[in-house]
Amino acid sequence: MSTVFTGGDSPDPAANGGDDLVTDTTTQTFAADVIEASVTQPVLVDFWAPWCGPCKTLSPVIEKAVRAARGAVKLVKMNIDEHPAIAGQLGIQSIPAVIAFSNGQPIDGFVGALPEGQVKEFIAKVAGPVGPTDEETLVSEGEALLAAGDTAGAAERFASALKSAPESIPAVAGLATCLLENGEVEHASQTLDMLPESATTDPKIAAVRARLDLAWQSEGLADQAPLEARIAANPNDFEARFDLALVLNENGDRDGAADQLLEILTKNRSWEEEKARKQLLQFFEAWGPMDEATLAGRRRLSSMLFA
Repeated sequence: MSTVFTGGDSPDPAANGGDDLVTDTTTQTFAADVIEASVTQPVLVDFWAPWCGPCKTLSPVIEKAVRAARGAVKLVKMNIDEHPAIAGQLGIQSIPAVIAFSNGQPIDGFVGALPEGQVKEFIAKVAGPVGPTDEETLVSEGEALLAAGDTAGAAERFASALKSAPESIPAVAGLATCLLENGEVEHASQTLDMLPESATTDPKIAAVRARLDLAWQSEGLADQAPLEARIAANPNDFEARFDLALVLNENGDRDGAADQLLEILTKNRSWEEEKARKQLLQFFEAWGPMDEATLAGRRRLSSMLFA
């Protein structure tokens, strides 16, 4: 959502980070900072004002995206309260407004506080495709190592990514997963707490959080053999089946874990307010939507519920 340009004042201008890729400009220096500079490098001009709430939302997003582009574009910020002439000449009526210049001419732009993904797409449109950042490369390497079972190497990559991007959701999710694989449940929980509350809905974080919850649930449960003995003695010992499902999942037997919960559902779907179905759904979230055990379990659950 954009803010209509009506004027106002505030004592604190937005910080620009103090590097050559993000700078401020004035009416007097606009020609050199934007028109002349855009001959050799596309320049994005961010028209903003201190009183503009959406401007404060966009500012860190666009600055991060510009720095991540590693020189493909430059960002120049213009406070329209202090320097209204250029914005007036360009017909800007709402802010934040971002105009891209190339070869001394405006070539594209957008109005409003776009999310990071759309800002990156805009930069790619203006400057061409931008390769992966160091953070993205490290995360990609970490995920590959994790898939190969090298949790130590993966954790090292994710930790390195977090040094440059402390709130990287893929890096935090990856590191927490490594810790869970190594049985460091408390440390994994602390790692997830590094992220803001808004990140909890991200699928990667939700999946790790589900795995963490399962790890907490599994603590203090009986060993597998006694639970199996209880079930052999009484096939309707649903509590034993439920606990066995948790133990089997903790031991890596996802199909076996799903089997126990589905058996409960077959015998008594409403047991303890559908506790087995809810637990099965938590398994699916922790395992991931494309995991073979998830796909097979969902098919069996659907055929059971909608038969």
